[in-house]
Amino acid sequence: MPSSRTQPLVLAVDDEAGILRLMNLELSMQGFKVLTCTSPLEGLKLVEQQRPDVLLLDVIMPEMTGIELMRRVRERSNVPVILVTARDKERDRVRGLELGADDYVVKPFSPEELGARIRAVLRRGQGQQEQEHIVKSAGLEIDLMRRLVKKEGTLVTLTRTEWQLLQFLAEHEGKVLLNGEILSKVWGPEYRDDLQFLRVWISRLRSKIEPDRSEPRIIKTLQGVGYRFEADETIKGDKDQIAAEKKQDAELAAATA
Repeated sequence: MPSSRTQPLVLAVDDEAGILRLMNLELSMQGFKVLTCTSPLEGLKLVEQQRPDVLLLDVIMPEMTGIELMRRVRERSNVPVILVTARDKERDRVRGLELGADDYVVKPFSPEELGARIRAVLRRGQGQQEQEHIVKSAGLEIDLMRRLVKKEGTLVTLTRTEWQLLQFLAEHEGKVLLNGEILSKVWGPEYRDDLQFLRVWISRLRSKIEPDRSEPRIIKTLQGVGYRFEADETIKGDKDQIAAEKKQDAELAAATA
């Protein structure tokens, strides 16, 4: 989650000093505080020391790839990561997302696009007002207030983006959500037409929550249209009221036992 700093702190790691100077200049003009370095190992130290709000990692670097650096960062932090790559190939972008990146941007990029993607990632990390809301489906239990997910009683670990996607689907259980609607709500309007991006994240989420991802029971696909979350049971209401009702039920059960 972004820090309480007035200016979000962006750490950019790239072996090209010219790219870093451009990022520093343009992002500073857009209201970001920027740190840069050309060494992935130095970048790893700065993540621990400075606790940036967003990482921009070049994929191809001689000392260590951006993907390897991201893997090491993920061992100690959930800071959002945007991969910066010169490879304009779909399989490379998909691989980066599957390995844990929050987004990617392809060189050459415009400063406006880079700033927009950073702001979109920061928005997704801000969270929303929590309400008592528990959704159950095919052995999965989602506590939307406590942000806990259990599969057959075992806690499921989700990334920030996986959680936000699941949260949006579960909050609208039983409703057909259009592809563009999901992309706009979870990632931002600039992602509205990126269907491959959505498919990758749906696949990642299914691999963690579905009993059998080859035959999804929880997240249903409507080809060419969107997705629908299938719930077995939904519990909504005031937290204290629900707790009181559970207590009354327990007392009644004990009295009639």
